[in-house]
Parts: sequence; structure tokens; C-alpha cells
Amino acid sequence: MPAPLPRIWPSPDNKPIPPKETAEVFRAFARDLAAGRRSWDGDTARFIAAQFDELAEGWDATRATGRDEPLRDALDRGGLFPRGVCLELGSGTGLFTPLLRSVFPQVISVDLSEQMLRQAGGRSPARVRADATALPLADGQACAVAAIDMLLFPAETARVLAPEGVLLWINQLGEDGPLFLPTEDVVAALPGHWQAIEANAGWGSWAVLRRTR
Repeated sequence: MPAPLPRIWPSPDNKPIPPKETAEVFRAFARDLAAGRRSWDGDTARFIAAQFDELAEGWDATRATGRDEPLRDALDRGGLFPRGVCLELGSGTGLFTPLLRSVFPQVISVDLSEQMLRQAGGRSPARVRADATALPLADGQACAVAAIDMLLFPAETARVLAPEGVLLWINQLGEDGPLFLPTEDVVAALPGHWQAIEANAGWGSWAVLRRTR
């Protein structure tokens, strides 16, 4: 079971709650994908990329929450982090890349959307357009994988992480987020044995997961 930490970042007012029915559909998709009950293919990847390409130009002003409490709290209280390459999956317009770069010496921003990566040009110096099911990194070469409001691809995440590497699992809107996946489901989906600590922060939640063997 994940080890919970007490909340230290309060939840502000006016939390932007997504439409319930739409969010539930996306959460079901995220659960089934992580558990292997649903497949990911090229058509799905192209559809998602096209959707985010259209949203990229106005993303920061219209879609982003602008709040970094969950990631900030995870980096402050998630334990000691190994030094090395951090893969930021689903990096979008790079809103959280500078914060990751304050902890990790090298952050590679990975996204399916070319237009999202273009918008991140002023924030992320290392950007790669790639599918998270086929990451451009050799086995065990990442000290960290940061997944912020991201689908979980368990096998590929475990493949690229070094034995001492960590997974930062961040949900900006917590249980209300359209891609929310509880920490225990993340642990169950990842191959091998993992331990996790977690907490709520701001509008969202976070977990830091480490492989035990």
C-alpha cells in the first residue's frame, strides 16, 4: 500500500472541475489502458496528437490550471532523487519543465504533439516528439520519469527507468482529473515490485514510486 503523507499545501477555491461524464470516460480509458485491458495503436496515437496540435496555441491561456503545487510538493517531500536524465512524458507546452530542471540536471520533454512541443520552445531546451509506448532511450537510462496528467504505459516506463530510478505520478486535479489513476493502480500495473509515497497538494495529488526489486 502507498504510504500517505499529510497535506501541507491547501486546496484553493474555484477548482476547475471537468464535465463529469466526459471525465469518467477518460478515466475508464486510463484505467483499462494501464491494466492492459485496452490496447494503444497508431490510429489512437495519431488521433490524440491531432487533438493536442489543435489545442496547443491557446493551451496556456485556456486549458492549463497554472498550478504546480502537486509537483512542487513531490519534489520537496518525495525523498532523495538520483542524478541523471529525467523524461517528462506528455510535457505539453513545458509549463512544468523549469521546475523539473531545478532538480534534475537534464530534462527531456516528450510529447506526441509537435505543436505542443513548439509552444514549449522557451521553456524546454530538449524536446522530442515520441510515443510513450516507444521512448527514445535505452533500457535503464532514465533516473526519473515525470508523468503529469499522463496516461500510464507501465512496461515502457519500467524499461527506461534505472534500477534506482523514480516515477513521479502527478494529477493536477486529483480524483477530478480526466486521467486520474490511483497510486495503488499504478503500483499494480507496473512490472516488478514497487513502493510509493503519496500526498494531496493544492487541487491535485502526487505519488513518487521506486522499484524495490
